[in-house]
Amino acid sequence: MSEQYEKFRVMVQAELEKTFSGGEELPQRRLIESMRYSLLAGGKRIRPVLVLAFCEAAGGKPEKALPIACAAEMLHTYSLIHDDLPCMDNDELRRGKPTNHMVFGEFTATLAGDALQAEAFGAILRSDLPAEIRADCAEALVNAAGIDGICAGQQLDMEGNGKTLSDEELTEIQSRKTGSLLAAACLMGAIVGGASIAQREAALIYGSALGAAFQMRDDVLDEVSTTEELGKPIGSDKREKKTTFMSLYGKEECEKRIIKLTQYAKNTVAEAFPQPRFLMDFAEELGARMS
Repeated sequence: MSEQYEKFRVMVQAELEKTFSGGEELPQRRLIESMRYSLLAGGKRIRPVLVLAFCEAAGGKPEKALPIACAAEMLHTYSLIHDDLPCMDNDELRRGKPTNHMVFGEFTATLAGDALQAEAFGAILRSDLPAEIRADCAEALVNAAGIDGICAGQQLDMEGNGKTLSDEELTEIQSRKTGSLLAAACLMGAIVGGASIAQREAALIYGSALGAAFQMRDDVLDEVSTTEELGKPIGSDKREKKTTFMSLYGKEECEKRIIKLTQYAKNTVAEAFPQPRFLMDFAEELGARMS
């Protein structure tokens, strides 16, 4: 990853380190510890980096978008905690560490996810950004989180377990479960940066294309990578007979589609933003990632 990506990632990490700190003496300290355990467990910070990158691309100062970037990561972390629960995917490893419920128990993990989702909106609404920008960002995030976003995608994903899904059905799940938050992160960054309507639309298109390519890459890596490289169990989709882009198309076709989606994302920002280089390079790096 580039020097610019690392700069954004460090900014986000420093801000996240401050989040929910000082709760060691509170009665609910175990809940807070559980939230921080998953929030600070590592990861590429792709969604918050996209918030900062689009803010800058739209002409804003990335520092102004840090509360929104943290909100995106809180919402993402909540979704991972819940996705790993025994009633969902029942995974024991995430980002190279035991999953939240393996460490804190199922009820605390569930509540940690609930609290992180609520606090994501709190981070936006408590920020010192203008009220209209806060409202637009909160609307973008709720669209990514609720009945048209992550929750819908997870519902459809669980209903699809053990079934052979069509391309249309699988894309419907992916666009909600994975793509919606990536698109919202891009949109929120653009909003904070003062983007035009056309630039906001471009941010959404870029994020959606990135999300589709990202999920295809995940499906490929789930079969060809290792647990050590990914930091989570591999081969689970195949064992559980889940329909994936790999099972539908195979590796060669997935690679072709990833390249096409990545190019579409790059072309979109190149046409809409005066300085799109980082966003174009970032799309390329994510499309080619091996972990």
